[in-house]
Order: sequence, then C-alpha cells, then structure tokens
Amino acid sequence: MATRAEDLIRRHRYTVEDYQRMGQAGILAEDDRVELVEGDIVEMAPIGTVHAGTVDYLVAALLRGVGELAIVRSQNPVILGTRSEPQPDLLLVRPRSDYYRLAHPIAGDALLAVEVADTTLRYDREVKIPLYARHGIPEAWLIDLEAKALYAFREPSAEGYRREAHITDLGAVGIERLPGVTLDLRALFGP
Repeated sequence: MATRAEDLIRRHRYTVEDYQRMGQAGILAEDDRVELVEGDIVEMAPIGTVHAGTVDYLVAALLRGVGELAIVRSQNPVILGTRSEPQPDLLLVRPRSDYYRLAHPIAGDALLAVEVADTTLRYDREVKIPLYARHGIPEAWLIDLEAKALYAFREPSAEGYRREAHITDLGAVGIERLPGVTLDLRALFGP
C-alpha cells in the first residue's frame, strides 16, 4: 500500500493571532508578499504591470461608482475566521468612521471581494474564491486577464458560491449588495 508524503507530515496551522504576532515581532516584514490561508502562510505572486494597472483601474471605477456607500480597499487584509487573513486585490467594505484603522475588516464587513488573475488564475478560482464563499462574503469577482473575462460569484455557502456568471456587458456591472450602483468597466481590459 503506497503512502503519500502528505499523509505522514503533521502540519502546524497558524491562527490569525499567530500570523499577526509574527508581523509584530518582525518575523514577517510589512512588505513580505504573503497571506494566511486556512492556517498556511502562502507566498503571493509578484505583481506585474498589467495586473497593477488593472487593479488601479478598478479602484478608480469603484470609487466613482460607490461614492460614500462603501470603502474601497486595495491589497489589504480581511480576517476570515481564526485561520485566514488573505489580501484580496480589492475589497469593498461597509463604511466605518475609523476606516478600519482599529481592526481589519471581517467577512461580515465585506460587500465584494475581487481577485485579478494573470499567473494566479487556478489558485484564485480553486482556493481564494471558495474561501470567500465559506466565510460568507456575499459576492466575489474573478478577473481573468488572459481570457479577458469577468466572472461574478454570488450566493455564498459552505460548499462555494451557488451562482457563477460570466459578465459580458461590462458597460453596466452591478454589485448585489449595492442596488442601484452600476459600474462602467468597458475599459477593464485596455483600450
């Protein structure tokens, strides 16, 4: 009977508290490209120019579209339970007077998580989007830069999002938790 190495290894899963203490102690530097996902410290891919420009474009579009209805966070943490502190490319959260200076937002604060994928498509689709669903983030978008496609995931559950839509009308993209807000994203994939 063959035994997989993974079956023989006992892994130590970190908590959000452990992870944050590592940052405070200088074990993890502020500019380290890592995030905590289900207890594992995961290295994040370097940010390329197309990815960075797409995130900047989305920040501007979201700021115009949501105004004072939400706070737009870019590549900042969200706490999901006791073992995950990912850094979505964008996170739309409920307004709060302290702008989350006193504590990172949690899943209940989130309205929308956005992942922009070039080299990370499989990881974003198979790990991060289901993570957001399990923790109840009401909507997540996956932007596939290679295929020039925007996918919206809605109705979170423990098994993942119940609805997935390929958004083709980029001129009027809605956000479910912000009725009446539509974004013009026609320039999402460049001129």
